Amino acid sequence: MNYLEINHVSKTYGTKKVLNDISIKVPEKSIFGLLGPNGAGKTTLIRILNQITMPDSGQVLLNGKPLCPSDIANIGYLPEERGLYKKMKVSEQAIYLAQLKGMDKKEADRRLRHWFMKFGIASWWDKKVEELSKGMQQKVQFIVTVIHEPKLLIFDEPFSGFDPINVNLLKNEILELRDKGATILFSTHNMASVEELCDNIMLINKGEKILEGSVYDIKQQYKNHSYDIVYKPNDGSGETHLTVNTTNPNELIQDIISKGELVSFNEILPSMNEIFINLVSSSNQQNQ
Repeated sequence: MNYLEINHVSKTYGTKKVLNDISIKVPEKSIFGLLGPNGAGKTTLIRILNQITMPDSGQVLLNGKPLCPSDIANIGYLPEERGLYKKMKVSEQAIYLAQLKGMDKKEADRRLRHWFMKFGIASWWDKKVEELSKGMQQKVQFIVTVIHEPKLLIFDEPFSGFDPINVNLLKNEILELRDKGATILFSTHNMASVEELCDNIMLINKGEKILEGSVYDIKQQYKNHSYDIVYKPNDGSGETHLTVNTTNPNELIQDIISKGELVSFNEILPSMNEIFINLVSSSNQQNQ
């Protein structure tokens, strides 16, 4: 079942069409990567999902029904540009923001204390926001985004500003949220994170969809039948390393075995970063 459906959505600002007939289906309890270069239309699409702006045409369905104002309670949004009130205590601000999501103060306090303990930041409870580093503030904002247990989570560059240890912490939390039932829309320029986390992706450029599918299928689609081979020749000359293109790997393996001992044989698949760069560059050339 698809929890989120975007059907033929278009949006124009002045004479610039920032989204042109965009349609995607996001399966329930999955992580969907919304990818594209700066200016592709990702932010506009996210603003439509958050009902900050409305599409000129098309429709957004959430859990099979047209998106409506009351659905905000079922959405958690972590924007790329974040900000907290510097002079407020961390706990006071977090509780206030949780109440805006419809939670009562007592339940918000209980859940927040649980998350602060989980993230190892309980000592920040009574500190002012201005005392925290940027990374610490972003941890608090992540918690506030998920505290009301929304069914749809939208993360825009969630790892920006984090060190590798905290990036790994957030990745694990995102996967756990998915496993607990959340559907996640994930926008990033970090293609390594896409490969680690996303089940499916859509790539847009200049408001047009240029690629959609599962990460596995896309990598298979754009592979060039290259294989990395290491073997030990029968003449005892030491390990030999080859990169070979072939559409018949079985025949290649038989040929290598006839010449020596096969040590390793691995298919070389393109990275999502390579696919992203090649497709966006090709799209830009076609539109010139």
